[in-house]
Amino acid sequence: RLPVPKLEDTITRYLNAQKPLLNDDQFRKTEELAHAFEKGIGRELHEQLVAQDNQNKHTSYITGPWFDMYLKAREPVVLNFNAFMSFNPDPKSEYNDQLIRATNMTVSAIRFMKTFRAGYLEPEVFHLNPEKSDTEIFKKIIRFVPSSISWFGAYMVNAYPLDMSQYFRLFNSTRLPKLNKDELYTDEKAKHLLVLRNGNFYVFDVIDRDGNMLKPSEIQAHFKYILNDNSPAPAFPLGYLTSENRDTWALLRKNLLENGNEEALQKVDSAMFCLSLDDFPIKDFAHLSHTMLHGDAANRWYDKSFNLIITKDGTAGINFEHSWGDGVAVLRFQNEVFKDSTKTPAISPQSQPASVDSSRAVQKLDFKLNDALKAGITKAKQKFDATVESLSLNLIQFQKGGKELLKQKKVSPDAVAQLAFQMAFLRQYNQTVATYESCSTAAFKHGRTETIRPASVHTKKCSEAFVKELSKHSTEELQNLIVECSKYHGRLTKEAAMGQGFDRHLFSLRYLASSKGLALPDFYQDQAYARLNHNIISTSTLVSPAVQLGGFGPVVPDGFGVGYQVHDDWIGCNVSSYPTRNGKEFLQCIYKSLEDIFNVLKGKKISS
Repeated sequence: RLPVPKLEDTITRYLNAQKPLLNDDQFRKTEELAHAFEKGIGRELHEQLVAQDNQNKHTSYITGPWFDMYLKAREPVVLNFNAFMSFNPDPKSEYNDQLIRATNMTVSAIRFMKTFRAGYLEPEVFHLNPEKSDTEIFKKIIRFVPSSISWFGAYMVNAYPLDMSQYFRLFNSTRLPKLNKDELYTDEKAKHLLVLRNGNFYVFDVIDRDGNMLKPSEIQAHFKYILNDNSPAPAFPLGYLTSENRDTWALLRKNLLENGNEEALQKVDSAMFCLSLDDFPIKDFAHLSHTMLHGDAANRWYDKSFNLIITKDGTAGINFEHSWGDGVAVLRFQNEVFKDSTKTPAISPQSQPASVDSSRAVQKLDFKLNDALKAGITKAKQKFDATVESLSLNLIQFQKGGKELLKQKKVSPDAVAQLAFQMAFLRQYNQTVATYESCSTAAFKHGRTETIRPASVHTKKCSEAFVKELSKHSTEELQNLIVECSKYHGRLTKEAAMGQGFDRHLFSLRYLASSKGLALPDFYQDQAYARLNHNIISTSTLVSPAVQLGGFGPVVPDGFGVGYQVHDDWIGCNVSSYPTRNGKEFLQCIYKSLEDIFNVLKGKKISS
C-alpha cells in the first residue's frame, strides 16, 4: 500500500524545495508558517488522513483526491491535460502505409485487450536486477506461488510488481462532461470501434457475437471503405466540442442528448477506442508534435481514453486523456501494440481486403444540430484555433553524448538532463523557478504519481557556477558540483518512487480540510506555496523502443512543457510554450548547458 509519509518529513522536504526559490526573508516567513502548520491544524489533519487511510485498505490515500482534482478541473482537456506519445515507424518501410498500419495496429490493440480481459496479460514488473528476475525460470516458479505471497517472492529478487488497476479504462472508456465534475464511463460490452476521418464519424463492430475478433482482412476492408469515402467534411464538426471548457461542453452535451443524438453519442462514448485517420503526411518533428498533441479538433475526440492517430504516410501516435490513468498504462499498451504489429503483423502489403459489403457493416453517424449547437461548435472552433495558433513546439536532438557516457562518469542521466533545464532557465531568465518532474508510484496499490522537485539548492549553486561564475571554478570543482546534484536528485527520485515525496501528502491534507468544510489553513495561503505549485518548468521523461517522442502543453500560461528522452548516445527534448515564453531560445540554452556539462565531465575547459 502507498504509505502516508510522516508529517515532519513532508515539512522538511517541502522547505528543502522552497529554499532555492525564496530569499532569506521570504524563506523565514514560509518556515514559520510550515512549523506552525506541523504543530497545529496540520497535525490534526494528518492524523485524520492516517485514520481514514487505515479504514480504506482496498485503495490508496491519493486515489479519491487525485481523481477529483482531474475531474473537477474545468479547463479544456486538450493542451492542458492530454499528452501524446508517437510511435517509431515500422522497421519495414513498406508497412508504413496508412491502411496497412491502421489495420495492423487495430488488430494488435484488440489482441492486447482480449489478452488483458482474459487475465493472461503478463503482469507489469519493475526489475531492479533483470538478470535474476526477468527470466523464464523465475516466471515459471512464481506462476505457481499463491498470489497472496507471490509478491514477496518477487521482492526477494528485487522485482516489484506494479499496480495495473488503471488498465481496464484503456478500452470502451470516455470522460463525460458534467457540470462541476466530470464522470468516467466504461462499457465493456460494446464491440465496436470509432473511426474519425475528415471530421466524419464511423463505427463498426470489431468483435462478433461469440466474442471473437473480426478477420484482419475484414477490418482492412472496412478501413479501406472509410478511406475511400468522399463524403464532404461536416460544416459543424462535433469533435470541437471536446476541446471546450468542461462546463460549456456539459451544457452543450445536454442539448445534444435532448436533440435526439443519444444513440449516436452512446456509440462514441462506448467505442473500444477512437482511431483518427488524418489525410496529410508528416513534414517534420515539430509538425508531428502538433499533430499528435492537438491536431485538428474536427478529427479527434479528446474525451476518449485515447485516440490512436495515423496520418497519410503511416505515422502513428497516441493522444490520451489523463484523468483515468498515467503514462505507465498507456506506455505498456503502446509497447505491446508496437511489438505485436511489427513482429507479427496481421496483414502485409500484399494482403487483399476481404470481399465484404462494408457499406452495410460500417455505420456513419449523423448528428442532429440545432442553432444553439451550431453556434457552440463555431465558438469552440474559434477558441481552439486561437489557442493552437499561440502554441509553439520546438525540438532539439543533442548528439554529443547520452546515457552511456554519463554512467561511465557515475552520474545519473536524469539528473544531468534536469540540471541542464535549471541552467538553461537561469541563463535565459536569470532566476530559479518551480519545477515539476513526474514520477510513477505504481509500485503501490492504486498508486498514481508523485512529484520530484528538481530545482534544489544544489542545482542552483551548480547553475550559478556555470552561468555566472565560470572563471572562479576549476573543471574539477565544476565536476564535483555536478556529482552533488546527481546524488541529491537520485535521493529525491528514490523518495518519490517510494511514496516519500511531499506534494501528494500536502495536496491530500488540503483536500481533507476543504472536504470537512474547514477554513483554508494559513500554510496554504502562503504566496510561496502558490508559487511552488505554479510549475513554470513541467517535465516528464520516458524511453521505450516503441516511442519516437512524447510531449504535452505547458501547465501554466507562462510555463514550458518539457518532454525529454535520454538515449544511449543522444538526448532528445521537446518543448511547448505560449508567447510569454521563448521556447526556441530555451532549447538553445538547454543545448549549451548539456554541451558544457558533457565537456566538464570529460575534463575539458569551457568558456561562458
